[in-house]
Amino acid sequence: MALKEELGLRRPFATREHEALLNIYFTSTCMKKQAVRFLEPYGLTDVQLNLLMLLKYQSVPGEELTQAQLSDMMLVNRANITSLIDRLERDGLVKRTTNPMDRRYNNILLTLKARRILERVEPEYAGKVKEVMAVLTPAEQKKLIQILEKIRTRIAATA
Repeated sequence: MALKEELGLRRPFATREHEALLNIYFTSTCMKKQAVRFLEPYGLTDVQLNLLMLLKYQSVPGEELTQAQLSDMMLVNRANITSLIDRLERDGLVKRTTNPMDRRYNNILLTLKARRILERVEPEYAGKVKEVMAVLTPAEQKKLIQILEKIRTRIAATA
């Protein structure tokens, strides 16, 4: 369904560019709402899942991720990383340790509790991602990635 109809707009968009941008934004909002519903039974938010997945897949033993590195990799405002890690630590999902190479930094580690939650969440999450993206062919998915990268490059260049 066209965005104009989904939103119940009375008039068409003034420009194609604005319609395209709002389509990206509205799709992102829909995905965020779906993520909230999906993750609620696990007691996680999409941001928390993002951080846990980064720790699982971007850390290697002996080269754990620091809070600063996680901040750079996250899909959220860097200023929020400390409170996010505080909450995850309080919930027993991560542990902070002093970085042996630079004591100004903390390494962030997944706990066993977090690993067990991820074992339950990941298969269902992967299935949901496939289900949503199945509407696009692999070639269309590749093209979508290229288009969105192009838009982000322009945003970064004009910031």
